[in-house]
Amino acid sequence: MSQAVSLNKSAAPQGQSLWQLARRRLLRNKAAMGSFVILILLAVFALITPYLRPFAIDEVFWDDMGTAPSLENGHWFGTDVNGRDLFIRTMFGIRISLLVGLCATAVSLIIGVTYGAIAGYAGGRLDSVMMRVVDVLYAMPFMFFVILLMVFFGKNIYLMFAAIGAIEWLTMARIVRGQAMSLRHKEFIAAAEALGVSGGSIIKRHIVPNTLGTVIVYVTLTIPAVILTESFLSFLGLGVQPPTPDWSTMISDAMLYYRQAPHLIIVPGAALVLLVGALNTVGQMLRRRFDIHREVRG
Repeated sequence: MSQAVSLNKSAAPQGQSLWQLARRRLLRNKAAMGSFVILILLAVFALITPYLRPFAIDEVFWDDMGTAPSLENGHWFGTDVNGRDLFIRTMFGIRISLLVGLCATAVSLIIGVTYGAIAGYAGGRLDSVMMRVVDVLYAMPFMFFVILLMVFFGKNIYLMFAAIGAIEWLTMARIVRGQAMSLRHKEFIAAAEALGVSGGSIIKRHIVPNTLGTVIVYVTLTIPAVILTESFLSFLGLGVQPPTPDWSTMISDAMLYYRQAPHLIIVPGAALVLLVGALNTVGQMLRRRFDIHREVRG
């Protein structure tokens, strides 16, 4: 009898968490896995390339100005019109793009999660007022707002982090608010309230931790959106300033020479497409697995 019970237990299907299911599906998705490998390779190249290549990002090669990619002269991606090695500058541009994406997303994450969790848990009139504020902010031309900030307060990369993060938190707040509204009716929340746990502690210990899965998924979609916003600002000359290499700045500087030296646009443009495409592919796959669209409610 005991042997039969043990056999039944071993034959019973093991329960799997949402994270385990998502990880298994991620491993089965070849496009997502390929994109994940691309992201790792880009990050590794950005970190180790400056130590492997002997060139500095602002080193000028007077005899190799605007040369095409070549293995013979050591300039694998060629040089720009100022004689600077394009490979080093492209690899360094990964650092800038990832730094902007991560820092600005962190700003939107802190604001959006806090705002959405409070609105969703509080409910009632406070929730209505907070969401109407979000609706009003949605209607504002935030790209114009960011440009004004950069013009009046100077072209500062740290201000750009805060400005872009401040316009990306709205959707994050709506997503977290939808999660919090569904969680506040759960039994463990009612038990915590019955024990006299304060609202702030419930939000911090129960609401926010249970929204992290959805938040992480949306973060992977926010990072490429932030990178594209930064690229637009840099292309206009309002983002990362020279001599710091940035892909959009490199493309903007090369616009006058695209016929004579098309590699000046192709190299940074391909790097930007590769990074944003890989991030979007991973984010879209995770979004489908977690199905976060059902959690977004006005």
